[in-house]
Amino acid sequence: MGIRCWRNPLLLLIALVLSAKLGHFQRWEGFQEKPMSKKNMNSTLNFFIQSYNNASNDTYLYRVQKLIRSQMQLTTGVEYIVTVKIGRTKCKRNDTSNSSCPLQSKKLRKSLICESLIYTVPWINYFQLWNNSCLEAEHVSRNLG
Repeated sequence: MGIRCWRNPLLLLIALVLSAKLGHFQRWEGFQEKPMSKKNMNSTLNFFIQSYNNASNDTYLYRVQKLIRSQMQLTTGVEYIVTVKIGRTKCKRNDTSNSSCPLQSKKLRKSLICESLIYTVPWINYFQLWNNSCLEAEHVSRNLG
């Protein structure tokens, strides 16, 4: 029992020591425009879209169409502010084969621009959605133009 309660802090200490030895440890001051690694991007965006679909009342599932912007901040884990464009697919919520759903066309087509704050501890595969707001993509492009 005594060894088990020390395991997670010990792993965190080992990770910090290794990152410092490898030269990846630096002082971060606020969010930085840094590209996510492919592995972190995929897992973070998959977590985001699953969270969005679980919270949505829409009959159809959404999928990420494009990563627009990514910022990160190193804390006790990694905090990401991601801006993504998502689109409504043809797959309904209860579909089990939703890995490659095509986007809706014509009348049911809908795209959103979402900005989200996601906290992750990637080395233990932990994710938490701290904040999310989405606007219809057409409204965003009209206001920007």
